[in-house]
Amino acid sequence: MLRYLTAGESHGKALMGIIEGLPAGVFIDKQRIDHDLARRQQGYGRGGRMKIEKDQIEVLSGIRGGVTTGSPVAYLIMNRDYENWQEGMDPFQGDVNYKRVSHPRPGHADLTGMLKYGLSDVRPILERSSARETAARVAAGSIARQLLNVFGVQAASHVIQIGQAALENQSISFDQLAEAELSPVRCISKTTEEAMIEVIDEAKAAGDSLGGIVEVRVKGLPRGLGSHVQWDRKLDTQLAAALMSIQAIKGVEIGDGFLSATKPGSQVHDEIYYSEKNGYYRMTNHAGGIEGGMSNGEELVVRCAMKPIPTLMKPLNTVDIDTHESYEAVKERSDTCAVPAAAVVAELVTVFTLAQAFMEVFGKDSLEEMRRCWKPLR
Repeated sequence: MLRYLTAGESHGKALMGIIEGLPAGVFIDKQRIDHDLARRQQGYGRGGRMKIEKDQIEVLSGIRGGVTTGSPVAYLIMNRDYENWQEGMDPFQGDVNYKRVSHPRPGHADLTGMLKYGLSDVRPILERSSARETAARVAAGSIARQLLNVFGVQAASHVIQIGQAALENQSISFDQLAEAELSPVRCISKTTEEAMIEVIDEAKAAGDSLGGIVEVRVKGLPRGLGSHVQWDRKLDTQLAAALMSIQAIKGVEIGDGFLSATKPGSQVHDEIYYSEKNGYYRMTNHAGGIEGGMSNGEELVVRCAMKPIPTLMKPLNTVDIDTHESYEAVKERSDTCAVPAAAVVAELVTVFTLAQAFMEVFGKDSLEEMRRCWKPLR
């Protein structure tokens, strides 16, 4: 079974990850992982933290000579900002009252987490619930991507909406998504990009924040990942759970998603064809590559809705946890808009989830053995 765990705090020494279940013999390119980590840090609307950090992976085990050994892959991503927080974040010498937070933010894990764990300070909750944790997940997904690439699976992401600025024509090819890498908001349309930058600037001037919608596309998936036989084995179940776990994601749809609820079945379901050359295929892809909880061989299309970031420069009302009097919520250093970064996170979280489903069907102890058994359904 392929799985991973992460650990670490936003201002702690480092983020950590352990991946278990990777087959032996997979070549891993560190530069590709660092490239994905850099992609996560980019995007118009990001805050000052991204000017401090320059994320790079440090692998501790499970890879030797650039090739996986079959044992767990353990890695670190150091937090450069730790040197500014060591007084409060050192595991044994840290001052637990250092930068104590008593004004929880609406829309954040702050208040409920503090109450759940019986704490008298919001700081431990916001440190772990911070989206800084997604750097560790991006690294895990980047490693998993290098396994899937061996079998021709490719993934890409882009932004289709920020605030009210939305991409009008969403009928785009997978190859067009490469253009998103050149955009500060990861949008393939120059006109829409300009509109997105404008609404971000307006929100920043108002001390506000913005959310949006991102899309992840994956091509080359074999048929039959996931299963219809149990609810938790369905591929769309697994994708929805993984993507909803990303900080600030409040909605996930696959294919036409909510739009399909507004149309008759004749305009929703994808007709089936067959040819000797290609086997079974479809002319449309309203299902987004998943039917009955299983990949159907078409391109995977999944979208995520991200809410605006809870930290506002003009804070909302909250209460002081000591006095219960009304106060403004705490202002942690934050972004005006992190939707472009969320697209990269969603892309790599999707990739890891697909790698898990892939290993369930084709998984062996070594890549060589997987190649011998590789025979996708037609």
